[in-house]
Amino acid sequence: MNGPLLECVPNFSEGRDPALIRQITDQIETVDGVWLLDVDPGQATNRTVVTFVGPPEPVLEAAVRAARKAAELIDMRKHKGEHPRFGAMDVCPLVPVANMTMEETVGWAHKLAQRLADEIGLTIYCYEHAALKPERRNLAMVREGEYEALPDRLKKPEHKPDFGPVTFNARSGATAVGARDFLVAYNVNLNTTSTRRANAIAFDIREKGREKRDPATGHIVRDEHGHPVWLPGTLKCVKAIGWFIEEYGIAQVSINLTNLGVTPLHVAFDECCKKAEARGVRVTGSELVGLMPLRTLLDAGRYFLKKQHRSTGVSDKDLIKIAVKTLGLNDLYPFKPEEKIIEYAIAARRGKAKRLVDLTLEGFVEETASESPAPGGGSISAALGALGAALATMVANLSSHKRGWDDRWVEFSDWAEQGKAHYVALLRLIDEDTAAFNKIMDAMSLPKGSEAEKAARHAAMQAATRHAIEIPFQVMETALATMDVIKAMAEVGNPNSVSDAGVGALAACSAVRGAYLNVKINCAGLDDKAFVADIVARGAELERQAIAKEQEILAIVNGKIGSP
Repeated sequence: MNGPLLECVPNFSEGRDPALIRQITDQIETVDGVWLLDVDPGQATNRTVVTFVGPPEPVLEAAVRAARKAAELIDMRKHKGEHPRFGAMDVCPLVPVANMTMEETVGWAHKLAQRLADEIGLTIYCYEHAALKPERRNLAMVREGEYEALPDRLKKPEHKPDFGPVTFNARSGATAVGARDFLVAYNVNLNTTSTRRANAIAFDIREKGREKRDPATGHIVRDEHGHPVWLPGTLKCVKAIGWFIEEYGIAQVSINLTNLGVTPLHVAFDECCKKAEARGVRVTGSELVGLMPLRTLLDAGRYFLKKQHRSTGVSDKDLIKIAVKTLGLNDLYPFKPEEKIIEYAIAARRGKAKRLVDLTLEGFVEETASESPAPGGGSISAALGALGAALATMVANLSSHKRGWDDRWVEFSDWAEQGKAHYVALLRLIDEDTAAFNKIMDAMSLPKGSEAEKAARHAAMQAATRHAIEIPFQVMETALATMDVIKAMAEVGNPNSVSDAGVGALAACSAVRGAYLNVKINCAGLDDKAFVADIVARGAELERQAIAKEQEILAIVNGKIGSP
């Protein structure tokens, strides 16, 4: 993802006709450079949430094509559904995914709004960060009264659209185009069919809350200007309503999490559980609509492990597993991380490049043993370092739930988190070292017929060589840092695993020393002798520290093992 990447999440007012939905999403897939990640139709809501990503220009083109087809196929005069709506393409938000600012995303949203108006004739309102009027920042205000209110609202000057015709389009309604941060659409399942109970829980938690009522009369309390007084809910940056989903026979609290940094998904889930229990209702699970960022589930996994007083320094796969299980994301249908986590879905659509770390251990060894010059000593050094860090992490995780050490679980969980961060970095460096070597090979194959070609080839060789020095130096730094975790585990970790810490020290020290050999051999091809002298001297110091730490750790280990 080196270039700018936008996510587009159009919501179409059709969720019951798969053939019609397919015609709309087919339009998205006709645009080169765009990846269709998710199509999530809802029977009860009669609405489909579509997610696709790509560079800005292709994303806008795909959105316009999909909107044109939706305007052709969807007749809002016939639409009924549980979800608020006012148009065939009801909303079309853009979300910055990579290498884009929100300011840039707003610019693209305005370009999209203009194109939808000019090329299709849609009535467009801009909302969230793209709002051209402060009062239109909130989508609920833009869509107030829904489709049925549009004919009268469009007659009033204050409701003049931002782009497109002012006259009411009975077939297509209106569309809201926005620029927003990542929003998670999330439904919490209840063991009730009561929409009233679901709404009460929604009002309890949502930021807007509920209208205050006089306990004696039940009438809405109003301020001196005649406006209703609102009692805010418990969660910031949360929108929620309750509804009944006929296809599953349950009521849900339907939630939009508009800022995961303020209210994460797991906090919203726990608060729903708390408010439901207070009203005699139980949460049975939950449902993700569309996609979510990876960090959402990783944060949830850590949160639930901490509640159990368990180490959080486990693999991402395990964090996702505990999150999915606790949130009940499999309650209504199987939850597939490879389809519902945006980073995984993008990787799957783009095509996953062959990586050394994806090989089996046997395959990695055989690839190393082959006549191909890579992977070589640099990648093997990184692999050794990753194994050393993994052993330290294992000791920390075992220590975190050792019987009798319950009051020390946070201490060991923190060490496990550090160990995990180191082995994740070193796993990445396994492939980066081989990629660095391949860049040198690519530079060597450049043409050298003319003086200009020779100069360009030499410059490319120098840049690739410097990179091939820097990568194993990163291996040295990271592997050395793992030895702090290893030493701590040898000193204070589970004594039954002290030999594992010793093996970790041997692996980490070998990683430092092996990577240093690669630094030095690659330095021979670099013209910048000042850089060479500096990095060789720094590498020598890292090697000295690694050897000293290895001896310290082995002394601790052997002291605890004792003589047989």
